[in-house]
Amino acid sequence: MPASSLSDLNFRDLGGLRTADGRRVRAGLVYRCEGPASFDDDHRSALRALQIRTVCDLRSEAERLAAPNGWCDDQTRLLDFDMNQDLRARGADGWAALRADPSEHGARRAMEANYAAMPAALAPFMPALFGALAEARTPLLMHCTAGKDRTGVAIAILLLALGVGHDDVVSDYLKSDVFRTNLRIGPSIEHGFRSAFGFVPSAATMDVIVGTDPRFLEVALDACAPLDRYLGNAGVSPDLLAKTRERLLEEAAPA
Repeated sequence: MPASSLSDLNFRDLGGLRTADGRRVRAGLVYRCEGPASFDDDHRSALRALQIRTVCDLRSEAERLAAPNGWCDDQTRLLDFDMNQDLRARGADGWAALRADPSEHGARRAMEANYAAMPAALAPFMPALFGALAEARTPLLMHCTAGKDRTGVAIAILLLALGVGHDDVVSDYLKSDVFRTNLRIGPSIEHGFRSAFGFVPSAATMDVIVGTDPRFLEVALDACAPLDRYLGNAGVSPDLLAKTRERLLEEAAPA
């Protein structure tokens, strides 16, 4: 089980989520989290105690340079899945859209555009993700910066591929709203927006960007439907998918 010091982050174990065929995700194999910029010494110690063997980092190169995965040991394999689908990434479509229309409506349009683009951006990395899981290079931790958008879409695709029900996938995604809560009680949210965009948007606009919204996730899932074709086109073969399910799933006791 994760150390209690991680409970104040957007961190969780995917273990226990049930599949439609009566199985469940094994505990202690796949974790999701926000990124190292949020970690203090206790967080880093708690993560090292989990003996993470693979880290899937969905951040851009600039984000990794600003906050590296310095907590990892020499036994941890780093998979850098360069994803630029983040509103803070200068030059990204969402960044430009929000600069052009910083209203709450503009923020929703920018977020939807980013989410719609994520499955295609993730596709080249799917064989490496499923390969690491199938080969038992676990525990595996997936993170971006906030742990809710890029990580949210990638984890949703993984969970659906394992057979977890749609409603449970959305419920797991919505738990990442803790990131908005933590930002709102911290001192740096306005500074972060000013650094990324050059201005501080309205509170309503900020809430759209730092929060979760099931409509955003649905946009992403629509973009990779049907999932079996998406995975196949990405290079995840039926055999690789079956091995991943075998590694990650176990029989569940009756509810």
